[in-house]
Amino acid sequence: MRQTEFLKVAEQHIFGLKGHTFNVIALEKPASQKHSTEMVKIISKLSPIVGNLIELQLVEYLNEFEFDLEGSWLRQDPDFPDAVYQCNLIPNPGFEIKAWYPLATEITARFKDSQSNFSHNQINVIMPAWLPEFMYYGKPKLIDIVILNGLSVAKSRDAHYFDPPDYLVLEPEDTSARTRNLQQTNTSGYKIQYQRNTEKYKKAEDRAKELGLFKNGYLPSREYQSAVKTLFSEFNYRLDTNYAKMDRIVHPELESFKSEIMEKVIYQTKISDWQKTFNRGTDAQIDSLLKKVKEVC
Repeated sequence: MRQTEFLKVAEQHIFGLKGHTFNVIALEKPASQKHSTEMVKIISKLSPIVGNLIELQLVEYLNEFEFDLEGSWLRQDPDFPDAVYQCNLIPNPGFEIKAWYPLATEITARFKDSQSNFSHNQINVIMPAWLPEFMYYGKPKLIDIVILNGLSVAKSRDAHYFDPPDYLVLEPEDTSARTRNLQQTNTSGYKIQYQRNTEKYKKAEDRAKELGLFKNGYLPSREYQSAVKTLFSEFNYRLDTNYAKMDRIVHPELESFKSEIMEKVIYQTKISDWQKTFNRGTDAQIDSLLKKVKEVC
């Protein structure tokens, strides 16, 4: 059984979690209306914690099933990917998990892993979209899930960002000889520090053409990266701290999933309207929305 075939089997079990409420954490129902209004403004800060708890429970959930291939699921922290099936398939198949709280202003999870880490299409990306079961209190509930091919996500990110000489994506150094905790798998993004209409920018552009960086698009190969690093060393670049946010990589399936989620109606209101009101609405507007939850609950 190949890694891709194994992952397809595991994914069918994972899709069974749609609508599942996780007994990992619960927000108490606010005691007052003022408390409720304030609560909705800070829930997004819990998303990283909920994401880690979902990872734990997802691994436990998958280990409840029998697979044709002998092995077991293990959560890796801080190693990549988040969940891996330890077995005799090399490399082990697994999932990188990026939880999304749709009422936040954007998907803040990042995906920096190099294309080189997906040589056997052995790692896919799970994005579970979650909300508190009663919008502003209760347990985390998975309202939907998308599973993406990991290599396609990495390629979409690199194609979106890489734009020499204006923007460079650099592969990690070869750290295979280092101990496990010192190995690097992440790419980095760098923005040039010259305006496009300046002489220095024009020189950088000419140098990028000379190095062959416009021919075939981004490549993680050693030869291509050597050319990228030459350009990087000859001109001034700054590290982009917003690089690789999932919300900005323009992956077709992910974009479609985002649109579907924002159109979902929960408590008589589209999630997009919940998001808009929670993030930019007045206290009175938030209060009006919360009454819809109270009418049902």
